[in-house]
Amino acid sequence: MLNYKHLHYFRTVAKTGAINRAAEKLHLTPQTLSGQISAFETRLGVDLFRRSGRRLELTDAGRTALTYADDIFHIGAELEEALQNRDAAPAHPFRVGIADAVPKAIAYQLLAPALTLAEPVKLVCKEDRLETLAAELSIHRLDMVLADRPLPANMDIKGYSHALGECGIAFLAAAAVAQPLHGDFPACLDCAPLLIPGEDSALRVPLLRWLEKKGIAPRIVGEFDDSALMSAFGQAGAGVFPVPLTTAQDVMKQYQVIELGRTQDIRERFFAISVERRLSHPAVLAVSEAARRSFEPGKL
Repeated sequence: MLNYKHLHYFRTVAKTGAINRAAEKLHLTPQTLSGQISAFETRLGVDLFRRSGRRLELTDAGRTALTYADDIFHIGAELEEALQNRDAAPAHPFRVGIADAVPKAIAYQLLAPALTLAEPVKLVCKEDRLETLAAELSIHRLDMVLADRPLPANMDIKGYSHALGECGIAFLAAAAVAQPLHGDFPACLDCAPLLIPGEDSALRVPLLRWLEKKGIAPRIVGEFDDSALMSAFGQAGAGVFPVPLTTAQDVMKQYQVIELGRTQDIRERFFAISVERRLSHPAVLAVSEAARRSFEPGKL
C-alpha cells in the first residue's frame, strides 16, 4: 500500500525544489527527509528526482507522481471540506485549464458567470501550455480548456473546439513611452519599443505580419507567454504592448497606461475546448453564453 506520509514528503520536496527548504516546512532534519525520500523511491522502484546543481529536478516518473499526488491531496481537501460543511449545498468542482496565452482579464470575464449558477460550483483553474492542458482534458482531469486557438489538428487527442468570440487589438503604453513617439497610429509604432506575445500565442504571427504589411519596424524588446506579466512590463515603461479590445479599458485603468490606437485587422480569438461535440455541462454553457454577450460588436 502507498505510504501517504512519504507521498506528502515527496510532494513538498517537488514543490520547493530542495531538501533543505522542504525539511524546514516539514520540521524535519534534511538527513531524515532525504532518507524518507530514498525509502519512497525504493518502494516505488523508480527515481523521482535528479540533481541539477544545487536543486532537485523531477524525472519523468517524478512528474507523473506529482500529478497524481496533487490530485490525491486535492481530493483529500475536498473530502475534509465536504465533511465539515455537510449542511451546506455541495459545490461541484468545475475544473478549467487556461492556456498561458489567454489574458487573465478575458479568462475572468468568461468564467465569472459559472460562479452564479443556481447549483453551486467550485471553480478550479489550472494554467499551462495548451498541449499539456489538452492531454489532461482527454483523461477527464479537466472539464474544459480556454485557449486562443483551436485544438491543434496534429494532436492525437479527441476533443472539440467551440468558438467563443473574437475581437480587435488595442496598443497601450505608459505615458513616458507614448510621449516621445511621432506621427499618427500606427506609424508611431515605427522604431518604438514593442512587447509581443510569446511563441505559444496565436496572436504573435498575425501581429508581426500586420506590422510588416504596414511597413512598420518597431524594436521588439520583450516576448511574454503571460499577458499579465507583459502588461506589468508595459506599465513600468518597457514598451508598447497589445491587448484585446474587450479588456483594453480595464487594463488601462489597472496599469495606468494609455491607448495609442486600435485595429480590427488583427483578431484575437478565444475557444472553449471540450470532450463534448455538443456542450452540455451547465458551467460550460454559462461560459459560452457569457462569451456571446462579451463579444457583441457593440461592446468593442
